[in-house]
Amino acid sequence: MILAYLSTLVGFLAQPIELPDPPPQAPPGKLGDAVSTMLSWMKWGGFVLAIAAGMAAGIMMAIGRRNRNNMAIDAAMGVPWIIAGIAFVSGSTSLVAFFVA
Repeated sequence: MILAYLSTLVGFLAQPIELPDPPPQAPPGKLGDAVSTMLSWMKWGGFVLAIAAGMAAGIMMAIGRRNRNNMAIDAAMGVPWIIAGIAFVSGSTSLVAFFVA
């Protein structure tokens, strides 16, 4: 009797479950426009900060050229992080779409 119940339970649990997966869409009204504006401002700010960080690294390299080797080394070590930041800011939408899809 228990074996029959277990067999029925396993048969029930083995059925595929179809979950709804609606496509993303902006909410009605002005909220979608506000979110798009906020994201575009954040992206613009990220690019501005990346440009400022690149300029700061260049200035540190120029100053550290003579008798301040550690400053130039620190600036050179920051360049890959600047490039990675630019890549994440510009590719964040594609990265999220890759993991969601």
